[in-house]
Amino acid sequence: MPEMTKEEIDQKYNHRDLPKVRNYPLYAYQCFMKIFAIVFFGIGAMFLAIVVFPFIRLFSKRKGDDFGIDARLYVSHTFRNFLGWLSISQVCKRKVDDLEAYKNIHSKIIIANHPSLLDFVYIMSLVPNSTCIVRGNLTKTPLAGVIKQAYITNTTTFEDMCAECKKLTDKGCNVIIFPEGTRSPRHGRNNYKKGAARIALYCNSGVQPIFIGGSDKYGLGKHDPLWSYNHSEAFLYDFKMLPEISIEEYKGLSEPIAAKRLTEKMEEVIRSAGDEYYKNYTGKTCNNY
Repeated sequence: MPEMTKEEIDQKYNHRDLPKVRNYPLYAYQCFMKIFAIVFFGIGAMFLAIVVFPFIRLFSKRKGDDFGIDARLYVSHTFRNFLGWLSISQVCKRKVDDLEAYKNIHSKIIIANHPSLLDFVYIMSLVPNSTCIVRGNLTKTPLAGVIKQAYITNTTTFEDMCAECKKLTDKGCNVIIFPEGTRSPRHGRNNYKKGAARIALYCNSGVQPIFIGGSDKYGLGKHDPLWSYNHSEAFLYDFKMLPEISIEEYKGLSEPIAAKRLTEKMEEVIRSAGDEYYKNYTGKTCNNY
């Protein structure tokens, strides 16, 4: 996929329509705390990989590839604590429609819209027995140790990726995939990619859609400046679990047609939920869904 020009980036990701900052001291504090949280997150990831994961490997009853189950459970617990600290610090707030329902998701392909950097962190905190397909270039960041040991990168062949996902879903784990493939633009919409549908069909797993609503995520979106934050309110993440999408009606179709139609269904469900949500939302959002 060709890189976007500066003009195309400005057209899709500019924030000129945001309201002016209301409270500059608070804005500066929230920008600083956001940056501090990013740094803290990176240091924490290195600590998990270097100190905690070897400890889990040593004492876990699960051996070999199953070590990842215990590792991800611990990461989920860590994410909950991290997000709790962000809430106390007035950086992010969270609303969840039914907390217990998220804990009871098993052997599903979880899809969601992707407005910000924290989407995966929040979903992992809500659904403990989950993994995620992440970009391979993240293995060149401080997150490398955690990703290589507990998650799936998109640098492997698609067949190997599907096989790994099926191995996990057969054990009751879930796989989180963002069908857009990248964070949502501020203007316009990304096309949904077929990878999530193809993996769901391969794994013979139902698809569990989640819609992420709430306030504008400026500061955590793609191409947002590091020193930036929502101009008028704290980040609010509002999670809505949508009805499961069954793959039964797509099984009799050829793989390309089944993947195409299932992808269209995923997009329809998420977009419709977003349209309905923002009819009633009193805040302002510029992140599309």
